[in-house]
Amino acid sequence: MVDEQKDFKKTLREITFKVFKATIKGVLFYAVYYFLTQFLAPISEIVPGFQLMIEAFVMVYITLMILGELTSGTIFHYFFDTAKSLFVVLYLLLTLNEGLLSVNFKNLNLIVDLRLFMTIAMLFSLLGLAKSMLQAINFLSGKAESAAPKCM
Repeated sequence: MVDEQKDFKKTLREITFKVFKATIKGVLFYAVYYFLTQFLAPISEIVPGFQLMIEAFVMVYITLMILGELTSGTIFHYFFDTAKSLFVVLYLLLTLNEGLLSVNFKNLNLIVDLRLFMTIAMLFSLLGLAKSMLQAINFLSGKAESAAPKCM
């Protein structure tokens, strides 16, 4: 009975710490987003739908980040990290239209080539994808080693 109560308190403490850590990370990430939107406000006047595009990205990214933190210590943590990396790659592909943005402003047609930025961002995201997959393999191999019977 006493062991069950100590185990319950330990589990409750771990869950509380995970929730607190996830909340802090989410709030900090949103604060950075809120601070950066002050500088990006003039762009949203020129590019239609820019603010909505950024808000959707931030909302999904923060959700995946929080879910990853809540499931830390399990294999699902690595699934959410992988999903986060794949989300960044796919979102960049879908929103940047192959890296060429065309903006019409009054009588001026402006074409911005963002292929280099898109390539660098996608490579960093793919690096994060590889990292999370290797961490998942390491996690599972550690679980298999600890579950295997020890031979002398």
